[in-house]
Amino acid sequence: MTYELEELEGHEHLVSRVKHHDGLECDACDRLNVDGYSCSECKFNIHVACTFVFDKQEIVDHPSHDGHSLKLLTTGAPDHTDPKCHLCGNNTKRLLFHCSVCQLNLDIFCIADHLLGPEYLNMPWHPHPLLCFDFGSRNWCDFCNENYEGQGYLCYRCGLRIHEKCVVELQEITQHPSHVRHPLKLLTSGAPNYTNPRCHICGEDTGNLLYHCDICKFNLDLQCAIKSSPPVALSNMKVHEHTLTLMPKLISFVCDACGTKGDRSPYICVQCDFMTFHQKCARLPRVIHVNHHDHRVSFKYPLGPGDWRCGVCWDEIDWSYGAYSCSLCSRYAIHSLCATRDDVWDGEELDGVPEEIEDIEPFKRNDDNTIDHFSHRHNHMSLDKGGEESSFCKACAHPIGSSSSLYKCSECSFILHETCANLPMKKRHFLSPQPLTLSYHRLQRRWGVEICEACQQIFCKGFIYSSYLEENFDLPCSSITVPFIHGSHDHHLLYLKLENGNVKTCQGCGIDEKRVAIGCTKCNYFLDFRCATLPLTVTLSSWRC
Repeated sequence: MTYELEELEGHEHLVSRVKHHDGLECDACDRLNVDGYSCSECKFNIHVACTFVFDKQEIVDHPSHDGHSLKLLTTGAPDHTDPKCHLCGNNTKRLLFHCSVCQLNLDIFCIADHLLGPEYLNMPWHPHPLLCFDFGSRNWCDFCNENYEGQGYLCYRCGLRIHEKCVVELQEITQHPSHVRHPLKLLTSGAPNYTNPRCHICGEDTGNLLYHCDICKFNLDLQCAIKSSPPVALSNMKVHEHTLTLMPKLISFVCDACGTKGDRSPYICVQCDFMTFHQKCARLPRVIHVNHHDHRVSFKYPLGPGDWRCGVCWDEIDWSYGAYSCSLCSRYAIHSLCATRDDVWDGEELDGVPEEIEDIEPFKRNDDNTIDHFSHRHNHMSLDKGGEESSFCKACAHPIGSSSSLYKCSECSFILHETCANLPMKKRHFLSPQPLTLSYHRLQRRWGVEICEACQQIFCKGFIYSSYLEENFDLPCSSITVPFIHGSHDHHLLYLKLENGNVKTCQGCGIDEKRVAIGCTKCNYFLDFRCATLPLTVTLSSWRC
């Protein structure tokens, strides 16, 4: 949690640098997540911004206590004194100023105006003075959310931090496109308690800095107010033929594009009986490729009557709303939000882009019984029927079996299952939003240990599928289809990408999986890819990788 010791000007002991993620509380201002210093000798923590208190260890001329000096204490108010500040009446913190003659205590906030002297800024939009302060590159500006580089301003009372260059941009807005009826006031101490604290346009946390209309109880974060305000009208959208208009208010609705609920600022179509769209859904693409299906899918509103199941999450689709469907596969459809997930869609809009049909076979067929396969240097591998029980397929590394059809090289021991020899050179798979390409791992020049991205096991010398982002998957993992039927569970299993600390315990091996899994969420049953790809039966004497 702590780092190497260093000197803190004005303090007698060496201190350790601590970061905001260490979860410490500042003993000067009581705010959490200290990004500053910790003293093991005095047992206190302090923000970088609050270290100005060390500039004066003793004050002899404070106007509230004339005649006696006030000394800085870092261990709290003495036991025999009233711990409350005698000016504001609040409880003092670990750091305070104390008069040993009168046994009186002053907190840092009440003494700070005197400490700052003339080097502070009074702004009409902030109730407290702002201290001119050199933050270096250790703190973030509350306005632009970027690291400080040099001079900035600090409010020692509420912790507001702002670049010097950003101060000029903070001003009240007389009229904003998202709220034209009334001017918006700049607030620097968070949204009022009587309002929804999140931005009424985008739903993000407004933080300390926001714009507010007290008549309409309307809040706007800085992103929507200044940096990238959503347009009040959208035209030429892919999902709707009419112009859509922003309704900037808190309102419950069901999005016609995706069929899910919203609670604020939708885009509406007045011409179509006030059809409503999430802001994100108003910009949905029309034609895309998804990794759960071989063909392109297109947005359709409404999807149309029928018993529809989503090809990604396998839940029911309400056909009265929009969804993506395949024109070649009459019963295939996907929820709008499932189809456009980052792990499903590659991000490319294909509307107006000609479809390229690329069907590269993995071999050249010479006649009915012989082929030239891309993975082998010798020509004319011949088709045979079984009889190679002690041999292993060079693609999947599994035993050939006595009844398997196989291709065998006449010049060496290279053998492939007939099904492995026919694996497509390119395909789409749920493990990657990018298309995958087949290759023979032994022929690739690689450095270090290579592992499958799904099962995290070292590659056998067999076929692998790879994306152009250098994601590599072994043949067993890239052969799984969803919904996946496994003999260990009564229900179908779906692919789960685990994020944000979500951990699933594999029912097969008991190991926690943090990346990807196959599972049934209704039964809380999960398998990692190592266990999901194990063969149902093996012959111990002949099994190998």
